[in-house]
Amino acid sequence: MSALRIERETGVLRVAMGRPERRNAFDAALIDELAATFADVGDARAVVLSGDGPSFSAGADVEWMRSSVDLSYDENVADALRLRAMLDAIDSCPAPVVGRVQGHALGGGCGLVACCDIAVAEPTAQFAFSEVKLGIVPAVISPFALAKIGTSAARRYFVTGERFSATEALRIGLIHEVTDDLDGAVERVVGELLSAGPSAARTAKELARAPQSAEETAERIAAHRTSQEGQEGLRAFLEKRSPGWRSHS
Repeated sequence: MSALRIERETGVLRVAMGRPERRNAFDAALIDELAATFADVGDARAVVLSGDGPSFSAGADVEWMRSSVDLSYDENVADALRLRAMLDAIDSCPAPVVGRVQGHALGGGCGLVACCDIAVAEPTAQFAFSEVKLGIVPAVISPFALAKIGTSAARRYFVTGERFSATEALRIGLIHEVTDDLDGAVERVVGELLSAGPSAARTAKELARAPQSAEETAERIAAHRTSQEGQEGLRAFLEKRSPGWRSHS
């Protein structure tokens, strides 16, 4: 039985973790399903990642953790690499990913938030890189978290494992908006993404994820200016009309 609820509509792929009774905690099945889903989002122009129930994701599932206690070093490496593959799939998803965060985002759940391009949270949401409380470390999620919150915040929250509020998550850059109207905020962001050129939005995400040389950036802009989409966008602006892709939003 699938651990995900997946809905496709025009331009938008909605991916909901469907284990509310486990607070959407990770187990091997959920990790594999998320990795496979984000590895192939088709022509989606926006992907919304959410969790059913009161919490976004409480991190690692207790039963999954219990089964890992007796794993060998090599088995632990393989287990960690599967988690890394899932995070990589979300982080490198060609379409922009919007995270909808409520309740708790703990441990690996914080890693999921860090992999989202845009994350909005309710005011009562709680976050933590809680691994040290269990005598382990947030090693697998660290590259994605560091890219968002930087070393200063990481040197506190990685080391203490303490919980912090949505306001603090906003301050350190883990999330982008705190709102009482979570669904409204998500749909507003999705609407903005659907108003952008489909190809341009994907390339813009690549630019945001990794610095490029002067030659590479020049080639990127030239390719888009001369593309069908770029020509349509520029002409629509000059002619004071909506570009063709907006009629398909």
